[in-house]
Amino acid sequence: MARTQAPDYEERRTAIIDKAADLFAKRGFTGASVADLAAACNTSKSLFYHYFPSKEDILYEVMSSHIDELVNDIDEVAKQGGAAGTQFDALIRAFLRHYVGAASRQKVALNELAHLPGDLRDKIVSKQRHIVDVTQKLLLASNPGLAGDPARARVQTMLLFGMINWTHNWYDPEGVVKIEELADMVLETVGPNDANGKLPPRPGA
Repeated sequence: MARTQAPDYEERRTAIIDKAADLFAKRGFTGASVADLAAACNTSKSLFYHYFPSKEDILYEVMSSHIDELVNDIDEVAKQGGAAGTQFDALIRAFLRHYVGAASRQKVALNELAHLPGDLRDKIVSKQRHIVDVTQKLLLASNPGLAGDPARARVQTMLLFGMINWTHNWYDPEGVVKIEELADMVLETVGPNDANGKLPPRPGA
């Protein structure tokens, strides 16, 4: 007989994902066993399997929960509309805010993809490509000089992600440089973000 789903099932499941993200980030996927995960969550291995069929499934949930936030950022920026440069600015700021609050998930997403089964890995890669493609589209629209050179546009897009994807390794949100100033620096490094070759004004500035 299947185990009855508890009223707080989703809450407990989310808590397991949070603990797993921290453990995978600290020890790596292969360095954290199901027994380790269960112990970190103050539960048994058998109860753990009530929430996730396998360790690979929880790894997927850790990655997907993080990447889905970035996809949601894309959707929210699109809903707000506005000029391409304004949308690009808003998107990079939203990405950075999520990265700062999800250091463990970001580290896992960057380092543990190879441990997912092929079908789950393909789902993550598809979402990652969508994020990169949308970002590049906004970058192209806000930097007309790149429109005729798609190869360099892709390189510049990947350089952008190279900058922001690793902020969890060194950036201190409690330090002198706050997140909005960090976003300003990133956007200045990428280059002009509107058709006139100028950076759009910082929101609230």
